[in-house]
Amino acid sequence: MTQFPNISFPTSRPRRLRDKKFIRRLVCESSLSVDDLIAPIFLLPGKNKRVPVKSMPGVDRLSIDLAKKHALHLHELGIPAIALFPVLPNELKTPDGSEAYNTKGLIQLAIEEIKSAVPDLGVISDVALDPYTTHGHDGVVDSSGAVINDETIQILVKQSISLAIAGVDVVAPSDMMDGRVGAIRKALDAKGYQNVKILAYSAKYASAFYGPFRDAIGSAGTLMKGDKRSYQMDPGNSDEALREAGLDIAEGADMIMVKPGMPYLDVLQRIKAEFSVPTFAYQVSGEYSMIQAAVERGWLDQKSAATESLLAFKRAGADGILTYFAPMIAESFKEK
Repeated sequence: MTQFPNISFPTSRPRRLRDKKFIRRLVCESSLSVDDLIAPIFLLPGKNKRVPVKSMPGVDRLSIDLAKKHALHLHELGIPAIALFPVLPNELKTPDGSEAYNTKGLIQLAIEEIKSAVPDLGVISDVALDPYTTHGHDGVVDSSGAVINDETIQILVKQSISLAIAGVDVVAPSDMMDGRVGAIRKALDAKGYQNVKILAYSAKYASAFYGPFRDAIGSAGTLMKGDKRSYQMDPGNSDEALREAGLDIAEGADMIMVKPGMPYLDVLQRIKAEFSVPTFAYQVSGEYSMIQAAVERGWLDQKSAATESLLAFKRAGADGILTYFAPMIAESFKEK
């Protein structure tokens, strides 16, 4: 615990360091910049398609051609990276999620198009099967509905290789299968993709805050058996998060993700302090939609509330933040 000198009021007046703007700037401990932002994009098949996500005001699903234009705009705002998530029609979904590794699939084609148009923009792609399966789980299930770990890993490896072939910069396994980071790293290296980075969702909780995201990608209505508590983490645990992060780092993860963000700031802080590796937070759909709902009712100021929420991640130790507020925050930096 920090030991403070035995000085009290009136000798000590902390407000002296708050009375003018210049001194507040000089002593500010945490700050937010455009360099901290990762912008998510939901992708649709087709052309010239823009479909709003009703549960996420201000967020749209985009066809590849519109996503490419949006990516260029994000790059011009100074945002360093985007994260891609697919929205597939039911006819492309199967029990084993094999569309995930189709080299001509929606995400793979989007990566090629976006990297061709905006080569300096980092492209991150989710690695998990829930957008691709008929049952909505992140992995393959057996007849009882249980998710099968090792068989799922084989498919996640194929998915990661297909993304690397398309030109992805970062694969982000969010499935929470044991051992998947090591298997993906080994496969990428064997195929010559040593520089494809792994952002591991090591601390991904079985959270109530994912509802709008599942609505956005169309998996909410397909989760037929059970829930995801057999592979996503218990919200009451934080020691377990350290163990998960440590295992993923040992297997070759370059970066760690904590998801959700705001309800798990303590976990974010512990992982960053324990491992000193690049650590990211995902301000998930439910966090975003809560703020947006209050904004729509006039209860909160959007820019102030969004900025404060993102600053909390930085204060807790986040090196970057995946947030649906990224375009709006980046625009505000341009206005300064």
